[in-house]
Amino acid sequence: MVVDDEPLLRTGMQHILRAEPDIDVPVTCEGWEAVAAAEQHRPDVVLLDIRMPRVDGLSVLAGLRGQADPPVVAMLTTFSADEDIAAALRGGAAGFLLKDTAPQELTHAVRLLAAGGTVLSPTAADTVRHGFLNSVARAPQKAGHGGAGGGEAAGGLTQRERDVLALLAEGLSNAEIGKRLLISSSTAKDHVSAILTKLGLANRIQAAVYAHRHAVIPDSPAPVSV
Repeated sequence: MVVDDEPLLRTGMQHILRAEPDIDVPVTCEGWEAVAAAEQHRPDVVLLDIRMPRVDGLSVLAGLRGQADPPVVAMLTTFSADEDIAAALRGGAAGFLLKDTAPQELTHAVRLLAAGGTVLSPTAADTVRHGFLNSVARAPQKAGHGGAGGGEAAGGLTQRERDVLALLAEGLSNAEIGKRLLISSSTAKDHVSAILTKLGLANRIQAAVYAHRHAVIPDSPAPVSV
């Protein structure tokens, strides 16, 4: 599902995605319609404009993520405000795409999101990571709470969980992590859930940022290039 206040952008993305045999886009809508539309159509992935004139994209994100079986949500953005980026990460966004993303990159991103991966446009990756890190650096940390900006690096994680975290930070999906580590995708998913719980993180992008910040893997431009 594509959610944006610009009809031309919604229609364009819908046509691009519908041209793929394995992707269906039954509906596009403006922000204020998104939560009800998602309840009705149950999309696997939602591409959501982070800034819309009639409704706040972050409020729509909260409504979508609050559903019983929430869709994966990636934000469409021009990256004008680090505060919005950090808030979307904390709210459970699984990635960020620029609105002028090339068609083949858009379809790849949707497939990756549906498979449990994270997506960041290359030109937006540094803005996302640095904006989020600056935000958590300014925020007070609870004692004993790892969070994305505090605590001992990867403290409390098993070696297997550290291996999974390093691969997650490269942008791999659960299936890809499983293939790399010779474990099932469901086992990889369980490890990811354990990592998020132990580190007090909300989603895979926060985990990727944590991995880069604490040198679980060498610093690189982005968890995923899309």
